[in-house]
Amino acid sequence: MTHPSPLQDVVTLCQELIRRDSSNWGESAETVGEVAAAEFTADALREVGLEPEVICTTSDARRAVHVRIPGTDASADALVLHGHLDVVPAVASDWMHPPFAAEIHDGFIWGRGAVDMKDMDAMILAVIRDWTRTGVQPRRDISVLFFPDEEAGSRHGSHWLVKNRPDLFRGATQAVGEVGGFSVTVRDDLRLYPIQTAEKGIRWLHLYARGRAGHGSLINNENAVTALCAAVARIGQHSWPHRMTPTVDRFVKELSDAYDIDLTQGSTDQIVRRLRSFGTLVAATMQNTANPSMLKAGYKHNVIPEEASAAIDGRVLPGFEDEFVETIRFLAGDLVDVVPGIEDVAIESPIDVPIVDLMASVLREADPAARPVPYMISGGTDAKAMVTLGIDCYGFSPLQMPADLDYWTLFHGVDERVPIAGLEFGVQVLDRFLRQA
Repeated sequence: MTHPSPLQDVVTLCQELIRRDSSNWGESAETVGEVAAAEFTADALREVGLEPEVICTTSDARRAVHVRIPGTDASADALVLHGHLDVVPAVASDWMHPPFAAEIHDGFIWGRGAVDMKDMDAMILAVIRDWTRTGVQPRRDISVLFFPDEEAGSRHGSHWLVKNRPDLFRGATQAVGEVGGFSVTVRDDLRLYPIQTAEKGIRWLHLYARGRAGHGSLINNENAVTALCAAVARIGQHSWPHRMTPTVDRFVKELSDAYDIDLTQGSTDQIVRRLRSFGTLVAATMQNTANPSMLKAGYKHNVIPEEASAAIDGRVLPGFEDEFVETIRFLAGDLVDVVPGIEDVAIESPIDVPIVDLMASVLREADPAARPVPYMISGGTDAKAMVTLGIDCYGFSPLQMPADLDYWTLFHGVDERVPIAGLEFGVQVLDRFLRQA
């Protein structure tokens, strides 16, 4: 029987994963879970003779898939290779092509999850399937995990598995998942490939203000809405000081050299202007951030409510968590209570280590114009769960992107798509990396 090559397999796998709608609406009845995507993933592994475990986490609708690939060196520490099966929702009417049809147009696979992160899931599956068919073994054990619920905080996914199934991470000291290894073209002979070695922590907060309820036509100097809005405005307009962690310091210096501009002295606005959408990521990793995202108050136009509330999306740099908390409490003021919501750790893994050197080496081997650089993401991944086990986590889901495609706008954006040529590049790079890792 003739089997598809990994380059062919990865395209089909990516399309089939996208076609299985695993939209994560959070704690909502609209969230159907990852069942269809997990079953497809497990079947793809079974097809080549592997015996994956499908794990129900907090309910039958939330499913993870695990398989362990034995290495040739039994004394070596294990590596966790992971992806997530859920995606953020998509409104079909906003899209040029149906978000769950995985149609191919202009050399791209279009659909929700194409870059976040069913492309990486497909690359992992394509490599593992090819190895099993051809008898390849990696140097060390690889614990392959496909998680549920990453897009809503991972409480039904990686966090649950770390707590309840620590055996899946047995012997692992390092993990590789999203988001890194993608290309950013500076010029024809220079492409940056950011490798994720750090990510900001999460501090989602609730603000509550209480006041005196009353008729909207009367003077009220104890208005909860007024107090809340003043606090929200102070927080939203606050200028946070620049704080350079080792990863960000290295990243900014590399960017300054690549673009021949001194970003170390620039303001946030200047950085965004110089680097466009890529600059928004850079700027966000140079400081703590706190963005008001939701407001709730009142029930009738002429009734002043007794209580008003707001939600704040806070992201903190490693080492500057206390500064964030103190600043928020000061900005909120005495009339507003600050109540913690979802919290998760900030991460900064070692940069100058063999696994990062290997990532850089295989990228340069595949692309002579590659310049790998460490970087921090402003969001969060399943790595946050695994670092609690003492595992160093890295983002390396390699893709070579067209020079004119704005990669960052594709994440959670309308018309998400991945270039087929980029997928083919990625599966080859991932294969070379995992054989040696």
